[in-house]
Amino acid sequence: MDNDFRVDSALFSKELNLLLSVIRNEHEKINEVEWDTFLQLARHHRVYPILYTRLRNFEHGQIPLEVMNELKKEYKRNTLDMLRLSAIMEGLFKMLSSSSIRAIVLKGPVLAADLYGDISLRTSRDLDVLIPIQDVEQVEELLEAHGYVKKEEYKTILNDWKWRHHHATFTHNELGVTLEIHWRLGPGPGKEPNFDDLWERKRISTITSNPVYYLGREDLFLFLAAHGARHGWSRLRWLADMDRIILQELDFALLYRLLKKYDKLHIGAQALILAKGIFHTPLTTELRSLTAAKRANRLAYDALFYIRQMINLHTPPLPEYVSMYHKRHLFSLMSTQQKVLFVLSFLYPYPEDAETLALPKQLQFLYFPLRPFLWLWRKTRKHNLSQGEV
Repeated sequence: MDNDFRVDSALFSKELNLLLSVIRNEHEKINEVEWDTFLQLARHHRVYPILYTRLRNFEHGQIPLEVMNELKKEYKRNTLDMLRLSAIMEGLFKMLSSSSIRAIVLKGPVLAADLYGDISLRTSRDLDVLIPIQDVEQVEELLEAHGYVKKEEYKTILNDWKWRHHHATFTHNELGVTLEIHWRLGPGPGKEPNFDDLWERKRISTITSNPVYYLGREDLFLFLAAHGARHGWSRLRWLADMDRIILQELDFALLYRLLKKYDKLHIGAQALILAKGIFHTPLTTELRSLTAAKRANRLAYDALFYIRQMINLHTPPLPEYVSMYHKRHLFSLMSTQQKVLFVLSFLYPYPEDAETLALPKQLQFLYFPLRPFLWLWRKTRKHNLSQGEV
């Protein structure tokens, strides 16, 4: 059974409709386009490499020369960036391997090569690498010894960093790179494949001379679908990735098992519905069977809020209406079990509790029964301060 999801082109601006038609390789008539807006959309959605390669095939004069020059400049810059990232990634994996640390790259040049067949056709601003959680401390020491600087230290209590967060960010000024070291695929609480299972299904990239490993195809589908959903599909680059991986040969039995096991069936279906509705991605009969659920269709419609606007979730503070919508959207993505865990997580001590009442480490278990009272005290104090009462 197919889904009934329909995208009305009237929902989108003519510039966004043109951008989509170019990515889909459909040559539609170009009328009264605001080219500055078109370029803004290309940069916002991080799809200028594929746009440039498509638009080069248009008839001379259809696209203003200054627009083509801007896209060409962005395309060349991105190509150089991806080549540089490839070299840095290879060196990083060589360093980790020499210390017997297993690692799996999540995105970057490897993803571009796998999905697009060319590292220049996808953008990437940083490197994302997954490691076993037990190796986090050793990897941090290795990175610091090689010139990386941790961007920020998480405040943590009772090891809550292991599930409240999922990565730490490092920068290297000399290399000019940002590196995210992940110990989870996404933020908790919630179920996800453990590292050993991902390692067993890993693949090896062919773009480097030294081994660089990346996710198996079905694991990659699960990761990309969850990542895009978490960000509201606010950048079409993530949906373009889904379009590409859907066109690859997926082991449906394994994919279905993974999506079901980790409560991601509705999220995988949302990605399929959006890819088909917006990019016209053809779906196999098996994949179409996942898209009939009403919840998945509702989630797909919810994502149009982000896609039809240039919403950047990475530049706080967000407008209040966007912030409220996104909070509701994130909650709607959770399974029933995740929602229960999410609510219960508020009962788990926060670092602010230790700042409110310092306890020695051997007594920190007392933060569990004390947490409601400490929270209430902070709320009352904040209210009194806002009223000018000290």
